[in-house]
Amino acid sequence: MASYHLSVKTIKRSAGRSATAAAAYRSASVIACDREGRMHDYTAKRGVEACFILAPADAPSWAQDRAALWNAAEARETRSNSVTAREWELALPSEISDTARIDIARAFAQQLVERYGVAADVAIHAPHREGDQRNHHAHILTTTRVLSAEGLTDKTRVLDAANTGGPEIEAMRGYWAELQNRALELAGQEERVDHRSLEVQREEALSLGDVLKAEELDREPELKLGPAANAIERRAQLVAEAEGRDYEPLTQRGARVHAVRQAKAMFAEMRERLELAREAWTEAREEGQGHVSAGLAALRAAAGRQAKELDQDEIKQRLARIAGREQAAGHEVNEGQGSRDIRGRLADG
Repeated sequence: MASYHLSVKTIKRSAGRSATAAAAYRSASVIACDREGRMHDYTAKRGVEACFILAPADAPSWAQDRAALWNAAEARETRSNSVTAREWELALPSEISDTARIDIARAFAQQLVERYGVAADVAIHAPHREGDQRNHHAHILTTTRVLSAEGLTDKTRVLDAANTGGPEIEAMRGYWAELQNRALELAGQEERVDHRSLEVQREEALSLGDVLKAEELDREPELKLGPAANAIERRAQLVAEAEGRDYEPLTQRGARVHAVRQAKAMFAEMRERLELAREAWTEAREEGQGHVSAGLAALRAAAGRQAKELDQDEIKQRLARIAGREQAAGHEVNEGQGSRDIRGRLADG
């Protein structure tokens, strides 16, 4: 079942983090950090399906080198509490192909590049081995400064300021929902995602009279299990499948997540049955209307024939009356001229 997730975090020195380490980990690569004087080697990491860098058209060529890019980002900031990168974490739909997932992640990253003038380092990750196997996701690290031919220049204040940061991120959340829904539609999937809060979606459903949808949305947002709980619940699912029994959550958080997912599945089934019932009713109504239309057509045809017969009888009666008057006046009525004269007089009644 497709679900929406987009979060934005910052890589802060004050938290003991660096852009070089974050980039190396997400891309499963090795980067020597010049500022820290240490090597970040994550080449043993598994599950990275694709990684690539997108940058503005006039960016220097070194921007395509991951180590050079993030060392430059670290060197550009001088304070001990500097933010050296911004991370966009995206949930990718499991219902579409690997290629389609890469395509929509690339499209989102390209929009970040064009909208804010930054460089974007994209890493597509497969689900964790012991986690939820639908959890395809992407990490996109972006520079906190505009990248131009001169290098890293101005800060992207529009994403930092209180009055603009929220609306900007909300706009990108909406764009991410559009990309996913377009990909789901192209894949022939009926599932759709919505970036808006459950409360806003519920109010809209009520305004449209969709009571079933409103009931479905009357719930708490789905919790994230976290790596430890995910591993426990994943093992429990595998054991249940092997033993041929229903899966029962082992953790409290797992039970809450499972309950929400069961409720979603139940409402999805109810909605599917309702749609089938509506289709059946529509077909029956159209079929009934077809029978009624055929009956009305038959009645109209019969009425037309009856009217035609009545017209012929009336014509015959008028011909007889006119012929009688002509004979009384001493005129010979013959076929041809007489008939033409009679037809002319019919118009006079």
